[in-house]
Amino acid sequence: MTDTTTEGFIAPVPMEEDPAELFAGDSGTLEPQVRLVLVRLLQRRFLLADRHRAQWRTLLENQQVIESRLHDLFVHLVVDHERGIAYKRQVRSAELEVPVLLRDEPYSRAETLVLVHLRTVFQREQGAGEASVRVDAEEIEQTALTYFDADETNLATRQREIRAAVTRLAKEGLIEEESEGRYRVTPLVEVVLSNERLVELRSWLREQEVTR
Repeated sequence: MTDTTTEGFIAPVPMEEDPAELFAGDSGTLEPQVRLVLVRLLQRRFLLADRHRAQWRTLLENQQVIESRLHDLFVHLVVDHERGIAYKRQVRSAELEVPVLLRDEPYSRAETLVLVHLRTVFQREQGAGEASVRVDAEEIEQTALTYFDADETNLATRQREIRAAVTRLAKEGLIEEESEGRYRVTPLVEVVLSNERLVELRSWLREQEVTR
C-alpha cells in the first residue's frame, strides 16, 4: 500500500487518482470499498473479521484514513486484532464541548441479566481452557428468572422479556445460534461487558437478592 501520510496528516489525493463518481455530484475521494466499510462502522456496533473478511481486510489496509474520517465526527475507531473485532466509541472530553453522535441504546433489565450470565459462562469456560463457549436457551432463561422476585405472578411476561433479550443479543452478534436453542457465545461479550463492570453487576444482583 502506498504511504499517503506526511507528518501525521492524510495527504490529498491527486485529482487524476480520484475514483470515478459513484453518483451525480459525488465529491468523495475514498474508493467505493473503503466508503462501504466506513458506512458499516457507522451503521453497526461491530465489524467482525471472521464474518466480514473482505471488509476487515479493507479496514486494515485503509485504517488511517478511516480513522481520520471518524475523528472528523468526534468518533474513535477501536481495532482489536486479537479478537478480530472493530468498533467505534464516542469521543468525550472535559476540555472540549463535543457533539454526541453515538447514543447507545441501554440494555433493559432482562437483557442485562442475560448478558451477565453469558459473560459469566464465557469467563468460566475460557478460564478452563475451552476454545468455544456454548449455552442453551433453557439454561439462559432459567438463570435469568432466578433474579426476578420469587413472588412474580406474571411469569409468561418475564419469559417473553428474556427471549426478546436473547434475540437482541443474537442480532448484535454476542451469541450465534448453531442449532435450535443452542448458542455459541462470541468474544464480543468481553467487549460489551468488561471484567470491572461484570463485578459491579454481580454485586448489585447479590444486593437485590438480599433485599427481597
